Amino acid sequence: MHTVYKTLSLISLVPKWLGGEDARPLEEFVASIYRAALLEIWQDTDCMNIAVLRLEDPGKAFYNACTELHTKDASLQDFKSAFRERFRYVHNYKQLDKLEKKGIWN
Repeated sequence: MHTVYKTLSLISLVPKWLGGEDARPLEEFVASIYRAALLEIWQDTDCMNIAVLRLEDPGKAFYNACTELHTKDASLQDFKSAFRERFRYVHNYKQLDKLEKKGIWN
């Protein structure tokens, strides 16, 4: 019988994620977790734990307040859905602000 060991050496390739207006898109953050998971022996629960470890405020504050993501059955898909709902307008407001400054949107 062979024992398979998980390594988390690629966790450093997953960028930290803020969740604020200056953050990279959520999809890019999650995609980086999936790419690293393909190279390692990571299950969905590992991916979820890595996502949580790489959060910074305000993303971490939202996670801490989101009790449904703290259950044993919470998946990375649940994580994506909750965060997409919470942070969906952040980048839209930033774009509108840029348009206002250019005089295109009033």
